[in-house]
Amino acid sequence: MQQPAPPRRNGWSSLVLDASGAVLRLERWLILALMALLMVLILVNVATRYTGMPIYWIDEAAVYSVVWLTFVGGSAMTRLRMDFAVTLLTDKLGAGAARIFKLTAGAGVLVFGIAMLWMCWIWMDPVGIARAGFDAKEFAATSFNFLYTERTQTLNWPTWLLQTILPLFAFTLSLHAAANLVEDLGWQPKRRHAGFPVSDAEAVVN
Repeated sequence: MQQPAPPRRNGWSSLVLDASGAVLRLERWLILALMALLMVLILVNVATRYTGMPIYWIDEAAVYSVVWLTFVGGSAMTRLRMDFAVTLLTDKLGAGAARIFKLTAGAGVLVFGIAMLWMCWIWMDPVGIARAGFDAKEFAATSFNFLYTERTQTLNWPTWLLQTILPLFAFTLSLHAAANLVEDLGWQPKRRHAGFPVSDAEAVVN
């Protein structure tokens, strides 16, 4: 009896896994940096309030640090397969049906990521702002899109700069979802991820 051919380690499917792995390594360092930044901001905030000299912009900086940490961490958890799942139905199905449900769920994450990326493209409208010569006021006057004219309350940073986490999250989520699908379809063997001692939700539960 002829043995099935092993999964190929070259081609576009391998490139998807390589790209996802590179992004995951970058996300790991971003998570560590953001957690350290958040801890410093909180400690400085506590110390300055205790001494009666609070720094007014630290609260907003801490909020945005948490927002970025949430999206970066959520993207990494998707690749590590540590996102939330309800297995009440799939636990009672056979292996074939459970695999179909798993593939459907993975495809749903990919579709969601691509749809979010498209929504961010329409919302941020890079083509429109470029046609306006990167003049935020002129762009807002013609499109009624005031994203590039708004600034944060205390940091006084451009709002669009901080909100770039949304298209970045949409892109990395789509990439990680595609990598998970490649593994689930059997096109490539599952890879382990250095720097993450726990790489799936089952290991956490068990």
